[in-house]
This record gives sequence, C-alpha cells and structure tokens, in this order.
Amino acid sequence: MTSAEIRVVDEIDAAFREGGDDVLRRAYDAHGKLIYSFCARTLGPERANDVTQEVFISAWRARDRFDPAKGNLAAWLTGIAKNRIIDAIRSEKRHSDRRAPESVDTVATESEAETTADKLLVADALRTLPERARTVLTLHYFDDLTHPQIAERTALPLGTVKSDIRRSLAHIRQHVEVQHV
Repeated sequence: MTSAEIRVVDEIDAAFREGGDDVLRRAYDAHGKLIYSFCARTLGPERANDVTQEVFISAWRARDRFDPAKGNLAAWLTGIAKNRIIDAIRSEKRHSDRRAPESVDTVATESEAETTADKLLVADALRTLPERARTVLTLHYFDDLTHPQIAERTALPLGTVKSDIRRSLAHIRQHVEVQHV
C-alpha cells in the first residue's frame, strides 16, 4: 500500500463515524475485499457475500460506536465480521443437526473463525507497512534470516533492521489488539 493509499484509508476511517455521502461505499471499496476474504475462508464463498453485506450494514448502523482514536476501521470491521461469522456458524450447526452426520465436519468452528481473523489482520497490517519494513519483517519471520543476515542482504545498517522489526511488530500488535478490545 502506498503512502497515498494509506492517507485515503485514514480519511475514510476518520469520516466513517460522521457518516455522509459515499462514505459507506468508500469504506466498502477500501475494506470490502478484506472482509469478504475473511468470510469466504471461514464460511465459503456462497455465504460470504451475504455475511459481508451484513457486516457493512451493521457497521453503518453502529458507526457512532467506532472511535478512530482506538484503532482503524479495518480492525473494527473485522471484529464485527468475526461476530457475524460466529452467528452464521451457530446457525449452520443448528441446521446441521437435522442433516446427515457427515455434513457436520464441513462447518467451521468459532476458534477457526478467530484464527482466520487474526491471520487476516496480520496480513492487513503487513500490507500497511512501508515497503522496507515489510521486506525486513518478511525476511526475518518467513525466511528465518537473522538480523545480520537481513542487514547484509538488504544493505541496511544492523540498527535499522532491528528498529524496523521492532516498530513493525508494534504496528502489527496494535492492529491486532484493537480487534480484541
């Protein structure tokens, strides 16, 4: 995500609580893909469209409870999506009790929904990091390189590598913790 895209998302986050013309559409354009992905991974693509729509309707109706000072809109929407997914899972389980036993295994659990939400929030937080910080963090946690190896590979000073990792982890932590408030 470029710094210009991040500024646009920040503007949408700030405007969402106030409402107004086209803010819901802009919020959907900015975060709809994340919410749909979360819903589709947990519920499957057939139900994902409906639940995604329910998330944005619920968010719009409760927008006065969204506080941009406490976190970003993506995390808030993901929290709403998690609750809507859990509602859908519970509803599906109630209906699956009336179906054949083999269909019960296809219903996701609530903990799977939470794990998926956390993964998507981390992925979303990674996407918002500056390119250099994202690269350093990816090299450390996904490619298992040490700090000196990252410094050598990226030609960055060792202190910069350590600072990028520390700041990036704090950013991701804040992004994920907001959802769990």
